[in-house]
Amino acid sequence: MGAAHTQLKDPTSSLPAASTTPFWLDDPARPTALPALRGKATTDLAIVGGGYSGLWTAVLAKERDPERRVVLLEGGRIGWAASGRNGGFCDASLTHGESNGEQHLPQENATLTRLGLENLDEIEETIRRYAMDCEFERTGEMDVATEDYQVPELAAAHDPESGDHFFDAAALAELVRSPTYKAGLWSKRSTAMLHPAKLAWELQRVALELGVEIYENTPVRSLRRRDGKMVLSADAGQLVAGQVALGTNAFPSLLKRMRLHTVPVYDYTLMTEPLSDAQMESIGWEDRFGLADSANRFHYYRLTQDNRILWGGWDAVYHYGRSLNSAHDQRPETFETLARQFHETFPQLGHVRFTHKWGGAIDTCTRFFPFFTTAYSGQVAYTAGFTGLGVGATRFAANVMLDLLSGERTERTELEMVKKLPLPFPPEPFAWIGVKATTKAMVKADENQGKRGPLLKVLDAVGMGFDS
Repeated sequence: MGAAHTQLKDPTSSLPAASTTPFWLDDPARPTALPALRGKATTDLAIVGGGYSGLWTAVLAKERDPERRVVLLEGGRIGWAASGRNGGFCDASLTHGESNGEQHLPQENATLTRLGLENLDEIEETIRRYAMDCEFERTGEMDVATEDYQVPELAAAHDPESGDHFFDAAALAELVRSPTYKAGLWSKRSTAMLHPAKLAWELQRVALELGVEIYENTPVRSLRRRDGKMVLSADAGQLVAGQVALGTNAFPSLLKRMRLHTVPVYDYTLMTEPLSDAQMESIGWEDRFGLADSANRFHYYRLTQDNRILWGGWDAVYHYGRSLNSAHDQRPETFETLARQFHETFPQLGHVRFTHKWGGAIDTCTRFFPFFTTAYSGQVAYTAGFTGLGVGATRFAANVMLDLLSGERTERTELEMVKKLPLPFPPEPFAWIGVKATTKAMVKADENQGKRGPLLKVLDAVGMGFDS
């Protein structure tokens, strides 16, 4: 079990000194900023958004047609938003989990599971082919039960042929140790861990090497069609394009009719200092899989390359009016809750302190997984709604957008997932009221052995929800 460690009397004591910069972005190796677009330019394909959706679209577009001119416009810096501040779980699921896919698209859920695994395999192959330094580890994910009622569902998912292995409490303690664990399900094939900002920066490097033009600090203010071309207007420049791919995540869509289809919710994360060898021995975790617990309000956590622990989740905060503001990135009450819960999960780590604390916006939709649409007679493609599971699914979405722009029928374009839009969220004040009521109902379900009350049952029936 390793050396004993003194219990930390105040788990929140290190928070005041913690950096508010996302750990992944707090790196001297961050690429130098690229210039903004100035003046008028033309291109075959314009991409709006320099997160994973836009970067994968740029790389795949050039791989499909090296002669195609591709220009990517990013409003801030490459990977500065969700793509550079997430937990680094690269999941195969395209539907935010098997059960969610079964609920919304039962007829094609098996197909989507297959396509998701193929997509993750292709991500791994791409990282290897371009020698992308993003700390990729195909370790899988362990979902743990912290309440007795959660154990049967994990046990029922035991399917070694698919790579899903159930562990009771005693067996799980041989792999990772916490007094809170009742059981676990290790899905070995379906998840990889990586450094999210480095993935974005490496996709930027590859895109530039393939000939993509990238402009940072170039927010696109409007999108319109003129003389058969799409015109994208920025503060100091204008881009005229034959086609456009929109990957703007939680930010308001340039297609006004789509703005009610997502709401931004804020998720929060802590990062510890590196663990010592003795501390690592006290928890086990030699297999380095990602971890997540099984409630509606859940935690996700994983090891970094230098053996820090990233610890995130629990609260998902919606601000009235779909507000996006850097002030929302910090929420002391959530950080304090997370710190206490971390030390309850790993009391043997004693005086481990937190070096970074941050938050960021997730784009959620009512079915919890991405949707797609086209506009301007097929010259524009748009995707959003990843609901915190976009590290892997964005590459699949990029291929969908390119398929849609090509006008060709493919297996992807014929999916109900691609053809069918989720229900939109209501306008304010009803969105605010609905989100608050749903959050309260989810908390109550966690306190009642996971039993879903009347509101959640109604939302399930009509295909709407709010993810924790």
